[in-house]
Amino acid sequence: MGSLIDFKQVLTQLLGFLIFLFLLRAFAWKPVLEMLEARKAKIAGDLAEAEQKKQEATALRAKLDQELRVIDQQARQKIQEAVGEAQRMAGEIRADAQAQARARLERAEQEIEGERAKAQKALHEDMARLAVGGAERILRKKLDEPEQRRLIGEFIAEAGELR
Repeated sequence: MGSLIDFKQVLTQLLGFLIFLFLLRAFAWKPVLEMLEARKAKIAGDLAEAEQKKQEATALRAKLDQELRVIDQQARQKIQEAVGEAQRMAGEIRADAQAQARARLERAEQEIEGERAKAQKALHEDMARLAVGGAERILRKKLDEPEQRRLIGEFIAEAGELR
């Protein structure tokens, strides 16, 4: 048996392996590295773009938050104005209702006074009629003292019934 290692075969394999490495480096390694570099550059560009968009989104959100605060403040102001206007209108309505109530009360008092005056006038007229009637009775009859008293008593009784 000779030697277990065949140097000729090892050298041939070593030479084939070196040629394979050279070919691999010349034709495959550079394109793979270029492809990896391009991918790395693309990823870096995408990350930079994502960061820029994140900053734009943050700025836009801050702007929108500010606009929302302004809108909210304007809405609160409008509500306050509406409440003030409603309170003013309620005061006007209340004042108008009170004025109308006073006017109605005054008219009612005037009507009561008018009715009272009519009633007093009617009472005076009735009293005068009764007095005239009583005097007429007395004059028609020549009466003695007790008869005159009785007639006056009837007159007073009739006058009391009219009240």
